[in-house]
Amino acid sequence: MFPTTLFHIPQNLMLLLDRSAIDRLKPLLAQATGMPIVASENTATIALVLVALGILGWGFYRARPFGKLGILAWLQSVALMSPWLLFFGLFAAGIYLNLVAVLLLLVASTGLYIYLGRQLRKAASDTVLPRPDAAEVKSQSDAFSVPESQRPPGPETIKIVTSSPANNESEIIPVPVEDLKAIKGIFGIDTFFATETIPYQDGVILKGNLRGDPEQVHSRLTASLEERLNDRYRLFLVENQDDKPVVIILPSTNDPQPTTVSQKILAVVLLLATIATSLETGGLLLSFDFFNSPTRYLEVLPIAAGIWAVLGSGEIARRVLANRYKVGLSWPFFIPTLQIGCFGAIDRFESLLPNRKVLFDIAFAGSAAGGIVSVLMLVTGLLLSHPGSLFQIPAEFFKGSVLVGTLAKVVLGSALQQQIVDVHPLVVIGWLGLVITAINLMPAGQLDGGRIVQAIYGRKIASRTTLATFVVLAIVSLVNPLALYWAIVILILQRNLERPSLNELTEPDDARAALGLLALFLMIAALLPLTPALAGRLGIGN
Repeated sequence: MFPTTLFHIPQNLMLLLDRSAIDRLKPLLAQATGMPIVASENTATIALVLVALGILGWGFYRARPFGKLGILAWLQSVALMSPWLLFFGLFAAGIYLNLVAVLLLLVASTGLYIYLGRQLRKAASDTVLPRPDAAEVKSQSDAFSVPESQRPPGPETIKIVTSSPANNESEIIPVPVEDLKAIKGIFGIDTFFATETIPYQDGVILKGNLRGDPEQVHSRLTASLEERLNDRYRLFLVENQDDKPVVIILPSTNDPQPTTVSQKILAVVLLLATIATSLETGGLLLSFDFFNSPTRYLEVLPIAAGIWAVLGSGEIARRVLANRYKVGLSWPFFIPTLQIGCFGAIDRFESLLPNRKVLFDIAFAGSAAGGIVSVLMLVTGLLLSHPGSLFQIPAEFFKGSVLVGTLAKVVLGSALQQQIVDVHPLVVIGWLGLVITAINLMPAGQLDGGRIVQAIYGRKIASRTTLATFVVLAIVSLVNPLALYWAIVILILQRNLERPSLNELTEPDDARAALGLLALFLMIAALLPLTPALAGRLGIGN
């Protein structure tokens, strides 16, 4: 069913999995720039370590004014970065840590991170924070906005005029008089002491002082609002641009809209296209064009089924978590590609999220399920590999991924020192699944990675990581066309962040934060190629 060689892989996939393909472009870059390109791995590694140490030093400088709270938060950053600083620092010194040592470092740093987080929360609860002042509230963001064309028709509201104590000018509150009175009646000195009402879009912003745990306060205020006005309004507990808590009340007509018929048709078309591209990917890996030989579908079906298993497991996991939290998800919009079959799927939330924990759980569940399935297929394939296996792959290919190369070295051992390595087809299928999962874990926009960053660190940091990811992809696209393709996808489809959740103040716990950061590190390990020196230390290739 499978040919005995695997050399005729498209150039884009080769660039993605094989660092040597990028190295072959260096003479062209040198000719274009007029400067020789000298690869000094130790210099680059030392520079990376120095940059990381500089970031930690800058973080310590920023943390000192906040006293014990700031130092504890800074120590959490040190705990997360220390394993990678130690690994790359020792590597620059010519000392290589094996996989077991790296895993022990990760486990230890994660445990320390969780412990420091508990100490930070305990210290924060014992600290009397200053009460917010009466500075002018700035707009949270346009993420709450709904285009006029998408807003369902509703009854005309009665607008009343109030006086703003800040500028002594008249302002129009776009909320009926009786509703506004009912809204103000839900606040109290033991929950949120409202001091000022400001018009905002179709609702209002209420400034004041938060008096209690954000999660409990939001739950009590929401229950009181529903009791007085049923399901007509939504209550958001967020931070304004001054990092001070405010309450935003918006009509329920601003809720995300359900998937339209035309969008469902598009989802079906993309699904059919993904099925076709997955079959074509299998044909390309088997050295023939499936579109020209559709009768050979039985040959490509196992590879395509492996890709579908990765995609399907991620979708199932997302929907199981979404149903658990009673969150609506749209039909999946798959992104087909000939290189690896599919880049994943876009899932739009059709209801508001209760808090950032839910955002994290849904995003993490999809990537975790797809990643686990991919790793299981990869490891199973490596264990089943033996001389005479159906696929023969150049050992240079295993230099294309730190994660895959390391796992292959653990299982295959000295077999990777040969020029050609016999592997089971599951190795290739699992590798493709890891690439798909890692791409969706990039910290940008509404990708799983972007949602994870937004859930852990908030919208400001998520906006910066989205921009940083786009810049990195733009730079990498100089040698890898796949990066340019994905940069365009992010720019057009995925650049926006998720809407704020109803309770933006309650952060995910430390265990979730550690899991999210581990997933992001594994994403880098899956996409980052091995340097020739590290590949030599591992005994991969010549």
